[in-house]
Amino acid sequence: MTDLVTITVDNGVADVRLNRADKYNALSPEMFSAIIAAGEKLQMARDVRAVVLSGNGPGFCAGLDMTSMQGLGKGSSGSASGGTPNLLRRDMERPENHAQRPAFIWRKVPMPVICAIHGVAYGGGMQIALGSDVRIAAPDAKMSVMEIKWGLIPDMGITQSLRDLVPMDVAKELTFTGRIFSGTEAQQLGLVTYVDQNPLQRALSIAREIAGKNPDAIRRGKELFEKSWRAEPRAGLELEAKLQMELIGSANQAEAVKANFEKRSPNFKDPV
Repeated sequence: MTDLVTITVDNGVADVRLNRADKYNALSPEMFSAIIAAGEKLQMARDVRAVVLSGNGPGFCAGLDMTSMQGLGKGSSGSASGGTPNLLRRDMERPENHAQRPAFIWRKVPMPVICAIHGVAYGGGMQIALGSDVRIAAPDAKMSVMEIKWGLIPDMGITQSLRDLVPMDVAKELTFTGRIFSGTEAQQLGLVTYVDQNPLQRALSIAREIAGKNPDAIRRGKELFEKSWRAEPRAGLELEAKLQMELIGSANQAEAVKANFEKRSPNFKDPV
């Protein structure tokens, strides 16, 4: 069986592909688990400095595979058929449940995650994209908060992602209507960072640029925003100072200064 999610690492950039192309990378129980496993693997990776998340085939992710999801949810006790986990199961040590983790885990990956969106990003697929740090969409990409089509609400971490991107009235309108909008409109709404005819190549280019920076500073920069964005001023300011003190005088920080003075490319060591 082909891996449902593939990871290829080259020069510090992890190229992560949803790999259920014949189904538009739709989310089956097995696909949920494969995305989570990929994120957990990257959480521990020391040789990765940036991540690009995309989908193989004609689209990024079409959302829930409703055929495979029938019978799951509240009615499942502990696991679904075939030993797949109950999507609503929550581990006590984490705020997110199993269904929310494929989107939420990208915020926990310590290095930047850039999502390249082409074709479709519907429902859960869109929520996974929203879990990334930077999003690049093709202008003709089709996106939707589509859960209302199935009589549902979005429940894969959208409360933690959409609130930081659009005003509440926009979030409500997209959720209530489930309408499909283009990558171009997504940028106008603030849902994607850039629009590009080749979002994957643009994402890889940005990732390679990030991979050339001090990886210790990049990781702490992500930690800074993830922990402080909605924190009280004191907590945010104290975190800035704490993380900066960890960087000042460190080997990679000294290398950044030295390389700048010597007008050469820096030679950074992977985080320990």
